[in-house]
Amino acid sequence: MGVQDKFTNKAEELKGRGKEAAGAATGDDDLKDEGRGDQASSGVKKGVEKAKDKANEVADKITGDH
Repeated sequence: MGVQDKFTNKAEELKGRGKEAAGAATGDDDLKDEGRGDQASSGVKKGVEKAKDKANEVADKITGDH
């Protein structure tokens, strides 16, 4: 996972946490749900990037590239 991807995913996660907290504080369930959605999206992206990284590691071991 590239540094930019990590930064972007973390920013999306934090934005989602902020929306969820603001929604909870104001009683805005739509904003809370949107925040949870942002966090879930960030989690999925992290998972995909980790899987890519692992696949690249395996490919490097097979081909002998380090």
